[in-house]
Amino acid sequence: MPATDAFSRQRSLTSDPYTSAVAVTPHDTNDLTYVTRGVYVGGTGTLKVNMQDSGTVTFAGVAAGTLLPIRATRVYSTGTTATTILAVW
Repeated sequence: MPATDAFSRQRSLTSDPYTSAVAVTPHDTNDLTYVTRGVYVGGTGTLKVNMQDSGTVTFAGVAAGTLLPIRATRVYSTGTTATTILAVW
């Protein structure tokens, strides 16, 4: 029997919990399928992304287990050393 969603009739807000996550394979030319609401980094390192409105930025020294609340459109392979990256929305 599938799980019951007690909040199915509630309007979603950007502050609500994430409902989707997908593993990210960093790539220098391919955008993500969806703009993220956050990026989870499972393995310590540097994360280079395209932000939705302000272009390319590099987050240095991101600790393992960090969830960055960012709206990203791409995770670059070059310049990214972090591992186990998930896009969440």
